[in-house]
Amino acid sequence: MKKTWWKESVVYQIYPNSFKDSNGDGIGDLRGVISKLDYLEYLGVNVIWICPIYESPGHDNGYDISDYYAIKGQYGTMEDFDELLEEAHKRGMKIMMDLVLNHTSDEHPWFLESRSSKDNPKRDYYIWRKGKNGLYPNNWESYFSGSVWEYDDKTDEFYMHLYAKQQPDLNWENEAMIEELYEMVRWWLAKGVDGFRFDAIAHIVKAVGLPDADNPDNLPVVQAYQLFSNLDKVHDMLKKLNEQVLFEFDIMTVGETSGLGPEQALDYVGEDRNELDMVFQFEHMYLDAASGGTGKWDIRSWTLLELKKIMSSWQTILHERGWNANYLSNHDQPRPVSRFGDDGEYRVESAKMLATFMHMLQGTPYIYQGEEIGMTNVTFDSMDDYRDVETLNYYEQSRLRGQSEEVTMNAIHKKSRDNARTPMQWDDTPHAGFTEGEPWIKVNKNYKDINVKQALADPNSIFHYYRKLISIRKQCQAIVYGDYKLLHPLDTEIYAFVRSIENEKLLVILNFFDKSPVFEWPEDLRTDEKKLMISNYEPAEGEDLYHLTLRPYEARVYLLEGDCIEL
Repeated sequence: MKKTWWKESVVYQIYPNSFKDSNGDGIGDLRGVISKLDYLEYLGVNVIWICPIYESPGHDNGYDISDYYAIKGQYGTMEDFDELLEEAHKRGMKIMMDLVLNHTSDEHPWFLESRSSKDNPKRDYYIWRKGKNGLYPNNWESYFSGSVWEYDDKTDEFYMHLYAKQQPDLNWENEAMIEELYEMVRWWLAKGVDGFRFDAIAHIVKAVGLPDADNPDNLPVVQAYQLFSNLDKVHDMLKKLNEQVLFEFDIMTVGETSGLGPEQALDYVGEDRNELDMVFQFEHMYLDAASGGTGKWDIRSWTLLELKKIMSSWQTILHERGWNANYLSNHDQPRPVSRFGDDGEYRVESAKMLATFMHMLQGTPYIYQGEEIGMTNVTFDSMDDYRDVETLNYYEQSRLRGQSEEVTMNAIHKKSRDNARTPMQWDDTPHAGFTEGEPWIKVNKNYKDINVKQALADPNSIFHYYRKLISIRKQCQAIVYGDYKLLHPLDTEIYAFVRSIENEKLLVILNFFDKSPVFEWPEDLRTDEKKLMISNYEPAEGEDLYHLTLRPYEARVYLLEGDCIEL
């Protein structure tokens, strides 16, 4: 397997609105990020992924771009960005931009021209259609509820938006539009950015003819992901992007590609494909949902057997053929300690266990801001406190359907994207040290107990546990490049696996729940050479290691062979 810097890196994701405000306007900004670079260097991360900071009206917090070449004023200036890039590089850290190529803002100059008349040269930069029988052009449902079509009376046609109506989809059948995107990507790479996370990249190609989706119940709109997700032609587009632009630069690329399994992912990330370096898969994000998209709000219980099956499949199928991007949270997902752990009595233990899980898998680990201190979901009682367009749309659609307030709010408390978007909790001063002004969204009320200042001062904190995990990963080739073998696949409480390469072998033992199951140590892994590399509890006195009774959310990693780390 080819060795590269991005395989050996740990990525830290920053949601700039909520990271650190430097000027008191209540919104995080680039100078705030610059002020925390030493913190990130101390944590040990190699790459900083920054969510969109381009000019934008902010209907979807920056994912509706109105000018690809400008920094939105609330974040600072292009000079601030250049300084951030320089200061990060000085510290040995790289900057990965978040880039949206599937759609723009409806305030982008291209769209303003496109909607101005049917014969405008930029009309076909977007997807326009006439209505059909007095209805929408087709029956596709938007990711944000309702139809993907919005009527525009100026030209008596509808434009497509897979997301919010303020986010019209670009038409990737238009060569002139594609060339303008290429030019923009080249511009950022020439500036010195180290990579891109391509938002919604799986959707840039739509089914020929935009046909209706199957609709046996004759609903106004239905999920139609198979008609605009991961279609074959997407790969042609990505290969061309590489050939025309990306191949000249030593960068990392990761694509947001919902709705695929590991075999399909190899079409994007296969070592010989020349498309993307890695993709974000969503299978494990659907474990607690009826389906993807709007189905995320229909919550169901998840099981460890399901999680094992999904993650093991990705670990084994991509091994030596492609590369994983490992994550449990981001700006679109709930907090992992609230979702897959215990954000009450065992918050610290379960946060450390989940961190161990992510950092011991093969693939590049992604840490979302606040994850390293165990930040939790937020419970706002009033919809007035929510800011996320998807959440607001869901609430309105639920009200129209007559769903009870209790059911709706329960789903929002568990799944709203605002769970990840409350301000970073730096200390126990007002607004958690995020801002001296009024924050754009309320701070989680538990900030006095959960914050960076407290975590830095406590040698046993979640933060320092993350530092140790990152350090271990940098020293052990088996963690980065080794193979993966699942142990006890039918155990419903313990997730255990072995990572090995040449003369290194590690055993990872994870108790995913609050009971005390017994881990039966496999005979072929019993060795007097074993060393405990990291754990979230002190070993119990007199314990029977080979019939190990685990404590709630316990995590242990043993070095069975090799000397990749001094202990």
